[in-house]
Amino acid sequence: MYVEHALIKPRSVMERGYQSSIAQSCLRASTLLVLPTGLGKTVVALRVAAEVLHSRGGKAVFLAPTRPLVVQIATYLSDHLMGRTVDIMTGENRPEERQAIWSGSDVIVATPQSIANDLEKGRIDLKGVSLIVFDEAHRAVGNYAYVKVAMRNHGALVLGMTASPGATRKRIAAVCGNLGVRELEWRDEDDEDVAPHLHRVAAEVIEVDVPEHMIEVQERLRRLQRASVEVLVGMHLMKGDRAATVPYLLQVNKSIQSRMARGGNRGYLFRAMSASAAAIKVAHAIELAECQSTAALSRYIEKLKREAGSKSGSRASKQLAASPELDEVVRLLDGADEHPKMRIVRELVEGQLELRPSSKVIVFTNYRDSCDAVIDMLSSRPAVKASRLVGQSHRFGDEGQRQDQQVRVLEKLRDGTINVVVATCIGEEGLDVANTDLVIFYEPVPSEIRSIQRRGRTGRSAPGRVAILVTRNTRDVSSLQASAGKERTMHRHLSRMKERKAVMSA
Repeated sequence: MYVEHALIKPRSVMERGYQSSIAQSCLRASTLLVLPTGLGKTVVALRVAAEVLHSRGGKAVFLAPTRPLVVQIATYLSDHLMGRTVDIMTGENRPEERQAIWSGSDVIVATPQSIANDLEKGRIDLKGVSLIVFDEAHRAVGNYAYVKVAMRNHGALVLGMTASPGATRKRIAAVCGNLGVRELEWRDEDDEDVAPHLHRVAAEVIEVDVPEHMIEVQERLRRLQRASVEVLVGMHLMKGDRAATVPYLLQVNKSIQSRMARGGNRGYLFRAMSASAAAIKVAHAIELAECQSTAALSRYIEKLKREAGSKSGSRASKQLAASPELDEVVRLLDGADEHPKMRIVRELVEGQLELRPSSKVIVFTNYRDSCDAVIDMLSSRPAVKASRLVGQSHRFGDEGQRQDQQVRVLEKLRDGTINVVVATCIGEEGLDVANTDLVIFYEPVPSEIRSIQRRGRTGRSAPGRVAILVTRNTRDVSSLQASAGKERTMHRHLSRMKERKAVMSA
């Protein structure tokens, strides 16, 4: 049975009862839709948009955080919507081009930054807009462009969509308030109307130990970090009894920057900033040694030395590069065995491709150095055709990927040109690869939003597998526990909000 609507192409969208029910509800009031990945949030948005355009006229605006997502949504709408023009607006279009697109299109799919900028400059306004859809709506907090766009809404119906709005009631309420929504539609995997449409996802946690040589490496790195930490402790900017981890040091760095902005002693604070930068760089190296790979750590140290040797190299990088401890780390890494995670990734990927040669696999990792190390390792395997997917930002020695390059990687995975993508966080949101068979977390992430999104890349049209690699007695363990706890809390808050809504409407 197919959806029948004047603006939806016949026999193009399968009818699902829960989608019809949700769409009808979303048409009655501005709504936050929380739906597990793979259950068709975009289908619901299509149905809502078709009815709004048919019955109310005006424009429909779809917003998505990245150009790959914008292209993906626009392609879907063009394939299924009849009688209405669909166009794309991003920062890659010149301002005058965006104005022409805005004037001549019925449905506009855009990055929020481009819309927010044009609204601020007065090039466009939202008075003729009947519907605004915010994809990945959990981003609607703080100064994110979604908030700026929603503030200029002139009465358009709003549909916010996400698989994970956040762990706390405060966060969920902030998303709703910032978007101007007052209703909640939520479905869990166990709800009877969606359960028949979900595919089983087998998840396993694979534990490994820190390699012996990496324990020695960590000792040298902590010795290297100690000088910077002692400076910060002596300045009463951090506590000496607290582990000098990257998250804690970033807090310290933020505090120093805040003092500098308020006009503190600049010489004193510049010294603190340099010590903080050095401590953060070494803390990152320690984390690579614990939870990532020998190759990733070696790459990072090479980049650190290149940065130190450049004209733009920071004082912190120059001091670290000149230290005997770093030279000792390089010596220990020379010819050392790889982290066991690398072997497990290779075995998982090769096992999946042997079991089903047409399989598609995604490996998620937090760091580009690890991403590149995994790519190098997998590319030597005969059955593997791998490519990386990373963000746009330029880093020392790494140009990143433009958004059109990101789109091409996804297209290659979709058409089978490649069968493995190794991705940083850019691949977590909205990646639409219907038949991804295996997702590997190179490390757990402490965010419930990111964890849910990573898992959601499989099990869409067929049963899938998720493997999470955890190094014992490291931050991997606390990250795994944190994301699981936050996810349980999120479900509890959503359940209570849903129950309260049901009682109020009874």
